[in-house]
Amino acid sequence: MGTPSVPHAIQLRRSIKSFTSRAITREEIEELLGLALLAPNHRMTQPWEFIVLGPEARRAYGRIKGESRARKVDDPEAAEAVRRKTVAQMEALPAMVGFVQRLDADPEIREEDFATVYMGMQNVLLAAVERGLGTHVKTGKVLDAPETRGALGIREGERLVALVHLGEPQEIPDAKPREPVATRIRHLP
Repeated sequence: MGTPSVPHAIQLRRSIKSFTSRAITREEIEELLGLALLAPNHRMTQPWEFIVLGPEARRAYGRIKGESRARKVDDPEAAEAVRRKTVAQMEALPAMVGFVQRLDADPEIREEDFATVYMGMQNVLLAAVERGLGTHVKTGKVLDAPETRGALGIREGERLVALVHLGEPQEIPDAKPREPVATRIRHLP
């Protein structure tokens, strides 16, 4: 698959739910994360840190996420199956990276920095496509749970913005339909 252009990479990017067993090297991860640092950053606050979760950390997060999912299941046996399945899913991931934002005391800067972290994440997602890799951005309440913060070493004054699953796609889903851009544009005089 040749090197896609930026517009082509944007069109090819999908949330990948299953990955091959191909390991993702430290060098590959660091190269991708280096591209996150090139995101627009209004005041050059460089508010990001990245956490690369190894097998133990993925397992620990899997237990936390599994427990969160299991709370929604009434049947104890089914809940335990959910816990085991979630841990196994996290263990099987080739790579998982946490995108962390240092929280500025100024609300305006904090908001700008949040956007910067997301733009850096998008750089990583598109560069991954270019390299034949896939990603899945995971967010949600569990990221701010005290158990998650403790397990992943999220310090006071930091926010775990997202976890990104990374690997070689086992399959690439079709694009989900999007509304035409014309339905989302307002032209002002």
